[in-house]
Amino acid sequence: MRPADATEDGPYSRTGGGPCAPAGDTPVVLDPLPEPGPANQPEPRPDAGRRVSFVRAFAQVLPALLIVVGGVYDYCTPSEFTAAPFFTAAPLVAAPLYSRRGTVVTGLAAVLVVFALHLTLGIVWHTDAVTELATVATVAALAVLINALARRSSEQLASAREVAEAAQRAVLPEPAERIGGFQIAACYEAARADAFIGGDLYAVQDSPHGVRLIVGDVRGKGMGAVAAVAVVIGAFREAAEQEATLEDVALRLERALSREGARRAGLDAFEGFTTAVLAELPHGDGVVRILNRGHPPPVLLHADGTLCTLPPAEPALPLGMGELGPGSDRADETGFPGGATLLLYTDGLSESRDRHGRFYDVEARLAGRVVDEPGALLQAVADDVRRHSGGGMTDDMALLAVRRP
Repeated sequence: MRPADATEDGPYSRTGGGPCAPAGDTPVVLDPLPEPGPANQPEPRPDAGRRVSFVRAFAQVLPALLIVVGGVYDYCTPSEFTAAPFFTAAPLVAAPLYSRRGTVVTGLAAVLVVFALHLTLGIVWHTDAVTELATVATVAALAVLINALARRSSEQLASAREVAEAAQRAVLPEPAERIGGFQIAACYEAARADAFIGGDLYAVQDSPHGVRLIVGDVRGKGMGAVAAVAVVIGAFREAAEQEATLEDVALRLERALSREGARRAGLDAFEGFTTAVLAELPHGDGVVRILNRGHPPPVLLHADGTLCTLPPAEPALPLGMGELGPGSDRADETGFPGGATLLLYTDGLSESRDRHGRFYDVEARLAGRVVDEPGALLQAVADDVRRHSGGGMTDDMALLAVRRP
C-alpha cells in the first residue's frame, strides 16, 4: 500500500486506470470480464484440482502402503537387510493425517507385521530382530504423541480462525443491501486463503447530509492494523452523522488517528497513516462528492457502460499525515445519474500483477460493463482479478459498490 502520487506508469494513472459473494438475493449473472491481450496469465488448468485430490488420496493410503512394501521387502531379502525404515515411517506419516485411533492402529499394525515376519523367519530372539522390533514400537508410541500434539495445535488454530473471523465481521460488518435508496454491496478478500483480517476497511453510513462512504487501507499488518481500522471506522460513523461536510469528516478522522498514534509506542507513533477515499451521495441531488486522501481513485460506471475515473483535482496526503502538507481538504463533485454505479476499491485490486508483472488495469477491465446489481459486479471483479493474478494475490482487497437505481 502506498499513497496515490505514484508515477504515471503506476497502477493509479488515469491511462491504466473465506471469496466475495454478491449481497443480493437474486444476483445478476454477468458475462466474464474481458481479457485484454495475451499478456495476462491464463486461467488455472482444470486438472489442478484433480491433481490435489490425487495427492491427498495417496497420502491417506501411504501408511498402509509402507507397511505392505516393508513386509514384502523384509520377507524377500536376506536377513542382513532390514525394512525398519518402512515400518517406522508408517506411523509417523499417519500421525498428522489420521485420528488418534487411526495412528494407534497403524503403529500396532507395523509392530505386528514385524513380529510376524521375525516369527516366520525364525529370528525372533536375534539381536538385530529385537532391536528392529523395539525401534518400530518406540516410533509408534512417539507417533501417537505427535498425533495428540498435532490435534491440539489444529484445535487452537481453528479457534484462532473463528476469533479472527468474528473480529473481522465485527469491525467490517456487511452493509445493508439498500441504504438511503441506493443499492449497496461490499466484499473483503484476503491475500492469504487462511486469513480473515487485515488493514483494508470500508463503511457506509446514512446521515442527514446523504449516504456517506469510506474505503481505506491502513499502513501495516496484523492486529496493529486492525486496531487502526477500528479507530477509523468508529470515528467515521460518528463524524458522518454529525459533521456537515466531507472536509469536516476527514478532519475528525485525522484527529482520531493522531490520538491513536500518540497512544502507540515506537515507529507507528510517527509513521502510521491510512489512505482513504470518502464519498457523499446527497439524497435526490444526482451528484457524488469525493474526497481523496492518497487513495486509488474511484470509478463511475454509467448505465450505458461508459466508465470514467474520478481522480482528485488536488492530490492530498493520507490520513495521519495531514500536518506534513499545506492547504486543506476539498471535495470534488461530479454527476451521479440513475443507473450509474460507483466503485471504490483498495490497492489490492489495482496493484494485482499478472505473471509478467503487469498491473490490473481497472479502466480497461471494466469499461463497457452494464451493471444491474452491484453485488454481481463485485463477484465478477473478484473472479477476474484472481484470474489475472493466477490466484496469487499479494495484498488484501476491499471493494465497495453503490448504484443509484
